[in-house]
Formats: sequence, C-alpha cells, structure tokens
Amino acid sequence: MNSLIAYFSAASLLFLAAAAGSNRNSTTQPGREPKIAFAMKRDAQYQIYSMDAYGRRQTRLTATAYQERFPVWSPDRKKIFYGSGQTDRWELWVMNSDGSSPMRLTSGIIAKSPRSWSPDGGRVFFASNRSGNREIYSIRTDGTQLTNLTNNAAEDDTPSLSPDGSRIAFESSRDGNREIYVMRSDGSQQQRLTNTPAEERSPAWSPDGTRIAFTSTRDGNREIYVMEPDGQRPTRLTRDDANDDIATWSPDGSRIAFQSVRGENYDIEVMRPDGSQRTRLSTSPRYDGQFSWSPDSKLLAFISGREGFDGVYVVGVDGSETTRLTKQASLNPAWSR
Repeated sequence: MNSLIAYFSAASLLFLAAAAGSNRNSTTQPGREPKIAFAMKRDAQYQIYSMDAYGRRQTRLTATAYQERFPVWSPDRKKIFYGSGQTDRWELWVMNSDGSSPMRLTSGIIAKSPRSWSPDGGRVFFASNRSGNREIYSIRTDGTQLTNLTNNAAEDDTPSLSPDGSRIAFESSRDGNREIYVMRSDGSQQQRLTNTPAEERSPAWSPDGTRIAFTSTRDGNREIYVMEPDGQRPTRLTRDDANDDIATWSPDGSRIAFQSVRGENYDIEVMRPDGSQRTRLSTSPRYDGQFSWSPDSKLLAFISGREGFDGVYVVGVDGSETTRLTKQASLNPAWSR
C-alpha cells in the first residue's frame, strides 16, 4: 500500500495530471515547471536532491562524504544555497541548480539554515553564531563582502527580507526578552516594532510588503499575529490552546501556513490573512513540519514521519491530495519559484 502512495503507476499519473494538474503546473510557463530541492539520506549522509512536484526525476546534486542540507533556491532558479558539514562547522555553500560548480562561501560561520536571497539574487541574508552569539549577516553570492549587520552582544535571529529587498525584520533579545525589530538591508536604522513583556518571534513579511506576521506569547501560549511594517495595529489571528508558530505567507499572499503544536503532536495548518478559514492540513500523530509553498500557492511540500521515517509529502491547501514523494529519509524541502 505504501508503494502505491509513494510511486504512482503510469495510469495513476495520467489520471492525476487530468484531475489535479491544475494544482501542480497550470500556472507555470513551459519548461519552467516548479521543482523541489530537498535533503535525502540514501547512503550514510544526507545529500541535496531535486525532483518535480510528483516526486519524479529525483536527481542527486551533491555527492560528498558529509552532511549536505537546507537548500534554498535563488530567485532566478539558477542556483541553490545550502548548508554543508564538510568542516567541523556548518558552512554555507552555493552551486548551480544542476549541482555543478559547488563553491564554499563562508568560513567559521556555523550557520545551518540560510534564510533570504535578495530579489536580484546578488546577496544572501542569514543568522550565525560566528562571533559567539547569534548575529545577522549578509554575503555576496560570490563569497565576498561578508557583513555583520546587527553587531551587538544580544541574540539576533530569524531575518526576513522585505519583498523589495530594502528592509529586514528580525527578532532580538537586546532589550531583555525577544522582540521584533526592523532595519535597512545594510544594517542601518534599526528600530524596535514590538514592546511587550512577552516573547515576540519569527517575523515574516507579506508578499506585498504591507504586513509582518509574527509569533507572540503576549496572551499566554504562542499565537500568530500580524502588524503593519511600522509595528502599528498588531492583530491576533489564532485563538486556541495549541502553540502556533512559524507563520509563512503563500506567494500570492492569500494564505498563511503555520506550525500548530498540541502536546507532542506537530501539525500544519493554513488560514486567511485575517485568521478566517483555518484548515488543518495534517492530522497524523507523527511529526509534520518543514513546509514550503509551491509557487502557485496551491500546494505545500512538507516533512512527515507518518510512515515511520521522515519523508517529503505534498498536500493541497484544502487538505486534499496528500502524496508521499520520497521513499528514503528526507528533510528540508524547498520549492523553486
């Protein structure tokens, strides 16, 4: 039964293409069908692979004796930024999207997970504890001009680049508890947006740049909020006994996906930006998370342990068409744009 779910027969694929093709490829240009980059453990270590939205054409992109994980596509889909364990620290590497020309960008960074590419693809923004505490850095994609943007003794983390690339929202403990701040993309004009005794974390810009989603414990447990880019009009979106976190906007801005945790159970849910039409996409008793939006905002790729190991799945935004794409242990799915 599992093999039928993971790998469809040719007849099943034709049926799905007709019945659900509108969810997979209808808005893409010929030759630019979206791909999913991910880490898979076929041998002793996780390596970076890519595949299409059906799990077909799985292509190995890295081939080292070390852990290779956390892929992120460049805006033009020509490159993939990833974390590598080739030294005693996780370093940042970049390669062409076909796996050619891998190049190490950093030394002594200790940054597992890259965060944001600039819109022009020229710089990458990420957090690292290189200096002993978490700071936010940027670096050119040729490995030059590594810049510490926050440069203070506090913990600065989870940078989110605005859609136009001009500003970065981030969380910082510089005033005691975690709060949300914003700065220019060169590190100037750092400004505090939230001011509560609670923990304010995980900011995420809306695709049109008019709102920032974030997580807060100001009303007890972790809930999702949105606010304007100047910190005004904070609005609570989720209201339940779960801990809701990691708000992620769909590319078209019509929905927010987030992680919802009840006890030891991790699920994925989506809602409208006003908190309405909340839908749970995963209901397994195992971990479901590490989600990534498809470029047409109709699907999410995610990790689930429901089959006894972490595999990559896709699901429609209405909770339908949940499909397993990988048969081996897999992590960190990231959809191209």
